[in-house]
Amino acid sequence: MWQLVIFVALTVLSYVLRPKPQAPVTPQPGNVEGTTVDSSSPVPVLFGTRLLTKTNCVWYGDVGTTPIISCGGGK
Repeated sequence: MWQLVIFVALTVLSYVLRPKPQAPVTPQPGNVEGTTVDSSSPVPVLFGTRLLTKTNCVWYGDVGTTPIISCGGGK
């Protein structure tokens, strides 16, 4: 019985003390950070999961935003 009480208390405590997620930043037209192409910049070697900014890239793709005008799912 006391194990159940400790489990519930620790679950509530971990829920209260968890880090709050940051609000995602929505891309705006003209606010997109592009990558650079430079032969003198170093190539990063990463282990694990990392967020890279200002990477050395040759092609990025078609950058733009498209508004959603309708929702689907109905007939």
